[in-house]
Amino acid sequence: MLLFMSLVFFGLLVLGTPIGFALGITAVVSLAKMSGVSELPVLLNPGSDVFIFKMVSQRFYAGLDMFTLMAMPFFIFAGAIMNKTGITHRLVKFSNVLVGHLRGGLAHANIVASIFFAGMTGAAVSDTAAIGTMLIPAMVEDGYDKDFSAAVTAASSIIGPTIPPSNMMVIYGSLMSVSIAGLFAAGFLPGLLLGLFLMLLSGYISMKRGYPKSARSSLKEILIATKDATIPLLMPIIILGGILTGMFTPTEAAAVAVGYAFIIGFFVLRTLQLRDIPELLYQTGKTTGVVFLIIGSASIIGWILTMERVPEAVAAAFLTVSDNPHIILLLILLLMLVVGMFMDIAAALIILGPILHPIAVNNLGIHPIHFGIIMVLSLNIALMTPPVGACLFVACGISKLTLEQLSKAIWPFIVVEVIVLFIIAYWADLVLLVPRLLGLG
Repeated sequence: MLLFMSLVFFGLLVLGTPIGFALGITAVVSLAKMSGVSELPVLLNPGSDVFIFKMVSQRFYAGLDMFTLMAMPFFIFAGAIMNKTGITHRLVKFSNVLVGHLRGGLAHANIVASIFFAGMTGAAVSDTAAIGTMLIPAMVEDGYDKDFSAAVTAASSIIGPTIPPSNMMVIYGSLMSVSIAGLFAAGFLPGLLLGLFLMLLSGYISMKRGYPKSARSSLKEILIATKDATIPLLMPIIILGGILTGMFTPTEAAAVAVGYAFIIGFFVLRTLQLRDIPELLYQTGKTTGVVFLIIGSASIIGWILTMERVPEAVAAAFLTVSDNPHIILLLILLLMLVVGMFMDIAAALIILGPILHPIAVNNLGIHPIHFGIIMVLSLNIALMTPPVGACLFVACGISKLTLEQLSKAIWPFIVVEVIVLFIIAYWADLVLLVPRLLGLG
């Protein structure tokens, strides 16, 4: 059954079928095969009493019937408002004041801005679009190679879904019954470590190529930039502080984020107009609809795999290779990296999560929060890897580079991020330090 589903799914992708529909069609065809329905008219007849239609609708609804998933559209809407209000410009300016005097200053500012931006949207593609639109042309004008400018933008945007709030963590926590607050707390240090390694690589490349650096900012410039950045930087503090202190749930925190973003944009900065809201709601609905279609369809696939006892078979296959937990974890990491290169990361998380989570927790003894961070980061890296990395396509659109040109430039960053992934995977105490300090790990 697993081979059959893989052939159908990847065949649909080759034909250009959108990922959500490809998953749904694969689910229906697989259920038909399981039930023995071989006649197409029976399968397509809405009036037929075949259990397939009932099962598809029930499992699709069950895959979305989780209160915590309501946080996603709220966080998406909050991010859209923050982008519209011009917050990105303030964060970039503040980042440049902090690190612009280093060799390759704008590259470092790009990475630091992604760290700050992560605390507001948690979306890598939004990060690439918002920061890339500003910094890629600015870096090229300042003497940086265009492919390097686009590569560092796409690579640093992966920090977005790693530092909370993170939609990927919301999905994982909802499906695996893992504390979302714990996942949010665990994402801080891995995200900062990722930023540090990217800055080290960017500094090395900048020194090798002779990229420029800015003059050190004066105290007045630092104070002005800090003042301008205070308002947007309060948002993640309010959101995460409220979640980690138990004042509100992640879903309620997402609603608070929308309220805060609206107040700041409409009353404080006055860059948001009421006429902008319908368009922002439309963008939010479109993005949410695509994500929820993938989640609902993938949940059917996950249920079929469970019914076919695929998790047990995969676990047995891993355990036959080796009984060394480190070797098995290595195989899991490689599997997620490869799958992420060819599949939407939300779908990969929903399908692989129920399969790999029991293996990691029950057989390898990995903490559920730790493994959640491993899955999120490994699949996030897929956003910047060819051939289907979403951040690559956004960066290509901004820089006017071809996918081949950007793919060549981004490989050093991919290697560095994979190194960080392995550090995080095999150093559990680093990931669990903050959750344990807060009593969540």
